Amino acid sequence: MTESVLPIAKAGPAASIQGDPAISRRIDDPVRGILLIVAAMVFFSLSDSCSKLLGETLPPVEVVWLRYGGFTVLMLPALLHRPARFRSSAPALQIGRGLGLLGSAVFFTAGLRFLAMADATAMSFVSPLFITALSIPVLGEKVGVRRWSAIVVGLVGVLIVVRPGTSAFNPASIFPLLSSVSWACGIVLTRKMSHSNDDIVTTLGYAAITGFVVMSLMLPLVWVAPSGRAVAIGAFMACVSTAAQWLVVMGYRRANASVLAPFSYTQLVWSSLAGFLLFSMVPDLMTLAGAAVIIASGLYTAHRERIVARQRSIGRA
Repeated sequence: MTESVLPIAKAGPAASIQGDPAISRRIDDPVRGILLIVAAMVFFSLSDSCSKLLGETLPPVEVVWLRYGGFTVLMLPALLHRPARFRSSAPALQIGRGLGLLGSAVFFTAGLRFLAMADATAMSFVSPLFITALSIPVLGEKVGVRRWSAIVVGLVGVLIVVRPGTSAFNPASIFPLLSSVSWACGIVLTRKMSHSNDDIVTTLGYAAITGFVVMSLMLPLVWVAPSGRAVAIGAFMACVSTAAQWLVVMGYRRANASVLAPFSYTQLVWSSLAGFLLFSMVPDLMTLAGAAVIIASGLYTAHRERIVARQRSIGRA
C-alpha cells in the first residue's frame, strides 16, 4: 500500500486520486492502464512485506525513515537534473500533502507490526470514504445521501474486520484506520492543488524530502542500529515502493479512474498471498467478508464521484 502521488505505504483505490494535476494528461489505453495498476499493487504488497519484516526488529519510525531515505535518493537525480523542479506554485500545500502521506506510512507500518497483512490492507481500503467526508469542509463539495450511505456501509465493513468487543479484537487495528485518515488528508490536499502547474517530479520530490526531513528529526529518539540484512531489505523496499508509485501514475494516465478502480483492490490478493508465504498468516472469513463490504462501498463511491464529475463538466459546458 500504500506512496508520492499515493502514500508510500499503500496504493489504494482509484477514486482517491481523481483530479490529481500530475496525472491529468491522459492517453486512452485501458488495457495497459489495468496491467500497470495490477503490477503496482504487486509492488506495493512487496513493500508492505518488507515493512513487516523490518518491523520485527526496528521501530516503525526507523522503518519509514529507511523507506523515505531510499525514496529521496532515487528522486534526487531527477530533481538535480532540472533544479527548477524544486520550485512549486503551491509549496504549503505540497508540504501539507507530504505530511499527510507520511502519517499514512508511519501509522500503517506501526499496524503491520501487530496485524496480518490482509487485515491491515483491508482496513486501509476505507480511505475513499474519509476522502469523501473531508472533501466537504476542505473543498466545499456537496455529498448526497447516496455517498453518505456508502460511507456508513464502508464503516460497517471495518467493524466486521475489526470486531470490537470480541476476543478477536486487536487494539492495533486503530493504526490502519489512522493511516487511512492521514492518507485522505494528503489526497484532499492533492485535489486542492488541482490548478497547480507542478509536475509529477516536483510532487514526488516534495513528498520524499518532506518525509525524509521529518523522519530524520525523529530518528534519534528511537534509533536501533540496523543489521546489514535490514539495510538491504530497506533498500529493496524503497525501490519497489517508488517503482509502484510511478506505475500508478503511468496507469492513471492511460485510463479513467472508474475503469481502474476494481483493479487497485487486487492488492488484497497479493497481500494475502505474501502474508501466507512469508508469515504463515491466512485471512479468516470475517476479514474477507468485511473486506468485500469495504470494497463494494469504495467502488460505489468511485462510481458516484464519476457521475458527479460528469454532471459538473456538463454544467460548465
